[in-house]
Amino acid sequence: MTETLTQLDIPKGFPDHTQLPDRDNNFVKNFQEHPQSIILTDSLTEVLQKLHPNQDYCIGQDCGIYWRETEPPETGAVAPDWFYVPNVPAKLDGKSRRSYVLWREFMAPWIVLEFASANGEEERDRAPLQLMPDGNISKPGKFWVYEKVIRSPYYAIYEINHERLEAYHLVDFSYQKIELNERGHYPIPHLGVELGLWQGSYQNQTQMWLRWWDLDGNLLLTGHEQAGLEKLRVEQEKKRTAQEKKRADKEKKRADQENQKLEALLEKLRSIDPAQLQALGIELND
Repeated sequence: MTETLTQLDIPKGFPDHTQLPDRDNNFVKNFQEHPQSIILTDSLTEVLQKLHPNQDYCIGQDCGIYWRETEPPETGAVAPDWFYVPNVPAKLDGKSRRSYVLWREFMAPWIVLEFASANGEEERDRAPLQLMPDGNISKPGKFWVYEKVIRSPYYAIYEINHERLEAYHLVDFSYQKIELNERGHYPIPHLGVELGLWQGSYQNQTQMWLRWWDLDGNLLLTGHEQAGLEKLRVEQEKKRTAQEKKRADKEKKRADQENQKLEALLEKLRSIDPAQLQALGIELND
């Protein structure tokens, strides 16, 4: 049985998620990011329900992960476009999470996804945290933070404009690129899923989307897609039932016609002299 972990015994001087900023002054970079996050979360619901029957997990979308205490606080945080953390409560002390604070949690996000609007340079930045000659500390790159500090086992970068996806797995404290499988997907074993690109329509946009598949290569569907399939199944079942009824009615009509012909023939035979029928070897039973 998996134990759900809560919080570390941290000195009171370290802020928690209620004391740290949960927003900055940046705009969302494009209009695909919101539906892209929704389609990932929605289609993963059944998988997460099986993995976490007690519902102890959380998913962040553009939420801050605080990894270092700084001033101002926001400079010590990164905000992935989508991330999943297993075996942690969805709420803390009955309050909705405003951010994910590493120094107060046991679990690192298991997988982090970044949707790059540009060429992914920012998402691949490996610049380390270091002390500068003027005494200030440099701003580290996102890749370095995820790899060296947060240490998410899986990290993926989706370049939206170029429809290009790459994924990494943390091996011996460093990210190694994951090889595509025969279906062109990246396996994520802990979740029992594969991550890849799918061309199709979602909400009012038709384009390439980041999607999940199961390990047999079946696309994991959103609730809307599942409802659409169920509606199609019901309609097909109604159509099949109607066709079977039509065939049954046609067969009954043919049988009725045959019975009518037989009855007419018997009626005609009954009008003939029985002696003549007997001479022909025909015997009518009453």
